[in-house]
Amino acid sequence: MIVFDLRCAHGHVFEAWFGSSAAYEEQRAGGLIVCPICGDDEIGKAVMAPNVPTKGNRIDTPSAPPDAAAIKAALATLAKAQQAALENSRWVGHSFASEARAMHNGEADPAPIHGQASLAEAKALVADGVPVAPLPFPVVPPDERN
Repeated sequence: MIVFDLRCAHGHVFEAWFGSSAAYEEQRAGGLIVCPICGDDEIGKAVMAPNVPTKGNRIDTPSAPPDAAAIKAALATLAKAQQAALENSRWVGHSFASEARAMHNGEADPAPIHGQASLAEAKALVADGVPVAPLPFPVVPPDERN
């Protein structure tokens, strides 16, 4: 197997694995390789950094593992920020998309809300210019809390 960094005509870079260089060329010529980001099929090889092994007489020092305490503290800070942001926000459940759209269109008074939306609903809101953002942590609906 061989791995190539590939680039589409729009500049997106992605990695792909092939059985050989010839297999890559055959698939590219047949239009079988497409950019996973935009779907473009004008694909070429991107510049790759060489994988140069260390000298045999050197001792590799393993990289330090992530600082678990720092990660835990960062997540706790983020959770507190989300909780503070939601204190003055109204839970609207599955009607989030319709409520947000109504506010955006001037059909309802603007107010901070949070709720649930499908991926398709969220994409449609963004495409229509409705200001929305995903929450980093799941929210338990008020009627399901202990």
